[in-house]
Amino acid sequence: MTLSSDNPTRNGTILVVDDEPDILVALEDLFENDYRVLSTTSPLKALDIIEHEPDIAIIISDQRMPEMPGDEFLARARHRSDAEAILLTGYADLKAVIGAVNKGRIMAYVPKPWDPAALSSMVASAYERRLLARELETERALLRGLMESTGDQISFKDLEGRFVRLNTSKARSLDLPPEACVGRKESELASPEQAQSAEEAERKAVIARQPSERTEERYGPDGTSQWFLVNHIPILNEAGSVTNVATIERDITERKVMELRLRQADKMQALGTLAGGVAHDFNNLLMAVLGSLDLASRRAPDDPRLTRLLQNATYAAERGASLTQRLLSFSRQRDLRLQTVDVNQVICGMNDLLTRTLGGVIRIERDLAEHLWMAMVDPDQLELAILNLCINARDAMAENGVLTLSTRNETVEEGRVTDLGRGDYVVISVADTGAGMPPEILSRVLEPFFTTKEVGKGTGLGLSMVYGLAQQSGGTVAITSTVGVGTTVELYLSRAAVDRSRADQEETSDLAPMAKVRILLVDDDAEVRSVTAAYLGEMGHRVVEAADGASALDILKTDSQLDLLIADFAMPGMTGLDLADRARKLQPGLGILLVTGYADPERVPGTYPVLHKPFNRSELGAKVTEAIRRTESADLG
Repeated sequence: MTLSSDNPTRNGTILVVDDEPDILVALEDLFENDYRVLSTTSPLKALDIIEHEPDIAIIISDQRMPEMPGDEFLARARHRSDAEAILLTGYADLKAVIGAVNKGRIMAYVPKPWDPAALSSMVASAYERRLLARELETERALLRGLMESTGDQISFKDLEGRFVRLNTSKARSLDLPPEACVGRKESELASPEQAQSAEEAERKAVIARQPSERTEERYGPDGTSQWFLVNHIPILNEAGSVTNVATIERDITERKVMELRLRQADKMQALGTLAGGVAHDFNNLLMAVLGSLDLASRRAPDDPRLTRLLQNATYAAERGASLTQRLLSFSRQRDLRLQTVDVNQVICGMNDLLTRTLGGVIRIERDLAEHLWMAMVDPDQLELAILNLCINARDAMAENGVLTLSTRNETVEEGRVTDLGRGDYVVISVADTGAGMPPEILSRVLEPFFTTKEVGKGTGLGLSMVYGLAQQSGGTVAITSTVGVGTTVELYLSRAAVDRSRADQEETSDLAPMAKVRILLVDDDAEVRSVTAAYLGEMGHRVVEAADGASALDILKTDSQLDLLIADFAMPGMTGLDLADRARKLQPGLGILLVTGYADPERVPGTYPVLHKPFNRSELGAKVTEAIRRTESADLG
């Protein structure tokens, strides 16, 4: 075996194999100036050289050799190297040449004696072919690595829409291996809708000769939505003509869901603000209606028919008041009595209520967790929320349906549940075996006044009230539903501190009657002011009225005999809170009571007692007594 200089030249390495040493010398002399030449007289030794020299570019082999004929040697060399092969033969052995072409995949054969110029040209061509093959293989490897290392679905099609190449991710979406998709159209493998959409987008990209991008919504076998960002890229040749179309499909479902949830949260916030404003106006109207009915009923003659009519009107107005309370719960504008609550105990205490309300057409099952954590929630509102969820579940089921009411402890990691921070939560689950809801209905069920029930069968505020309660209690509501299977609503409530007693609980002790006092009553609504003044007058208090904050301040500057200021929270020009602060500066010992139809609890300081509209005579009397006592306690302190 003969090796030329180890210094590599610009044109790579050639292996020459011939059993005649003189021919080896001649070939070395011919190529050593341009190539690194390895030579041997033994085909077996040549195979060893190939094992240790992976960068051999060209193999030149004689055909007739004692150890092994050239066609057989080249066939064995092909299993170890992708070098270009040239066969030398001194005889016109057509059979050997055919064998070398088929088994050894030679690019040419050269008869002996050879023409040096022709052989040099042939070797140069072989080397160029080798370089091109290596570059192509590198590009293929890079493309293959890129296509298979990404989760995106990547495919290439010809202008007839047939797959030329695609990655495993794309093939998996068609439930086939990649090789089974090549040569076939997407219309043969995908749903008609998806195939038609793809063909239309590809056609537009080819006509425009520009990449296109769009977002597509697709539905999985279970009916769940998936969102994809799809890019169609026309592939142009050197002449500028489109030869193929590349498609990249990226699953953006998670991003899209977050966008939809953010949009839903913004919409819910806007609806909550609207609900608060509507409730404010309703409460003012209901205050005037209920107060007037109450005053009329106590002053009307003893006429059973008139009494019944007044009672009917009162009941209707009270239903309106209940409706506004639900609106305020949704809009987060109602004070909740958050306290430590045993949720299991609340549910068990509702057995009779649920049985009477839901009737006997469905079966109620309970799966209440042992050692359930205590929750921070308003127990009255929680009971109402559970009742609403159970009624919705009943209405969604036919006879013999099953309603499952369950509880559990859950520690939530950050970002796992929408609108919920990291922490410990008590979860109440209400599951039904009803018809379920499609995605377009499920996305709207928390909106106030949205309902799928018949007119007169529901207000559409049940779920929104539950959502409002959850939000105010530091939790949230999660709803899952499958058409034909059923719906599950999960109410997340913040876990109460172990050593925390009932928080923000109102004192329940009755306040003793107080002496009659002089009161400045300020409300921009004349009807509400009239009813409130009548109530106070019946209690024996003396009342001075004002329609706005500026008028009230003028009275406060000249009248030092006032004991209590009762002011509406929301008034134009000057709010009741601003008026209270300025009144305290004018008369530090003045009692303060704020009245509101919807005020955000965060805007009302705890130093002032608050009375919510609509209120009755006894509620007003109790708050007046509380406000006077607070002032007396402060003076004594």
